[in-house]
Amino acid sequence: MDRVATIAAIVDQHAEDAAFLWLRRRREIDGPILDETDIGRIDQRLDANIEGLMAAGKAGWEAAQARFTDYAEPGELFALGTLALRWGDADLIEVAVAAAESLGEAGLSSLSAAVARTPREKLRPLVAQWLDARDALQRCLGLSALWHHRVDPGPRLHDLAVDSDARVRSRAIRLAGALKRCDLVPAALAGLDGETSKERLTAALACCLLGETRSALLVVDKIVLTEPGLAEAAIEIRLLTTATKAGKDWLQKHLEQPALRGVATASVGLLGDPAVMPWLIEKMREPNLVVAAGAALRDLFEVDFGDTDLFVVDPALLGKDFAHLDDTSLPVADRVEAWWDEGRGARNHRPFRSMRLLRLNALRAALATSDARLADWRVTRRFPAWM
Repeated sequence: MDRVATIAAIVDQHAEDAAFLWLRRRREIDGPILDETDIGRIDQRLDANIEGLMAAGKAGWEAAQARFTDYAEPGELFALGTLALRWGDADLIEVAVAAAESLGEAGLSSLSAAVARTPREKLRPLVAQWLDARDALQRCLGLSALWHHRVDPGPRLHDLAVDSDARVRSRAIRLAGALKRCDLVPAALAGLDGETSKERLTAALACCLLGETRSALLVVDKIVLTEPGLAEAAIEIRLLTTATKAGKDWLQKHLEQPALRGVATASVGLLGDPAVMPWLIEKMREPNLVVAAGAALRDLFEVDFGDTDLFVVDPALLGKDFAHLDDTSLPVADRVEAWWDEGRGARNHRPFRSMRLLRLNALRAALATSDARLADWRVTRRFPAWM
């Protein structure tokens, strides 16, 4: 890393923009609004700023480090970690790892994202070192590299799946499920009794991918009822692994429970049955269910609703009863009803698969075939800057 002639204000702007763009990408990467092309445009801008920092050499590192010192946040750590990993400098990587430790789970997530954007050849000398490290965070980083690049570490994964640290175990079992490592079914089943509900839910999905659905769903059902923060993810697993008729019956029971009505309504779209539309439109007229109903609508149709007038960003436009809501995109029941009555949905619209739909489709494909690995749904499309 050399010191080259730079303009300080431009270098600082690169550091600020890299942090901001990554935060935006993280917010949207598995969401229902943007597709692979939209995320690809964010990626192009993000990479341009990272490359600007790298071209600045030592000044680029100092700008990223100074920004993290002033704002010890995930976005700033991502920029710092990406530079360190792409340069492959052991001292800089040590600084980034120490910074991640200071932020706890958020720091690990940020550095994992930096790992995802680092070419394999840069990671290759680091992964074995991380997997054998005494520090659990570094073992997690090694598993993150294997996950993002879908690499099977062979027998080494057995030890990691029974690691003393819950974070390491959970990431190892997640990888085992994605890679269809059926030899690790015992470890995945053991994970159903994990220390935390998050670890148990991760193990449940891995068990489903490995063909042990019955055992997993007992844990999933319990999480739905007892862990509000994980209920949405648990319901998703439940519906993706249950036959349509049984799934409808199961979801109907949870729609009748006041505590689960919102998250259950948001999950209706996973069933893929447009016949629910009249009921869903009525839920859009209820302030406490309008957000959930909008989420379900997006799951039902491969439509870019940004090209329609069916959603609004100002809740007050829906009436005074909705004005207190802070969601950025809410469906307008009357407009959705007219859209539905006129063409029954997705006619005359180009196919649009949001990042969320890509993730759901990847899960469905992996769950449907015993030997099909979980695809990387986060691959994005990029175009020349002038397009």
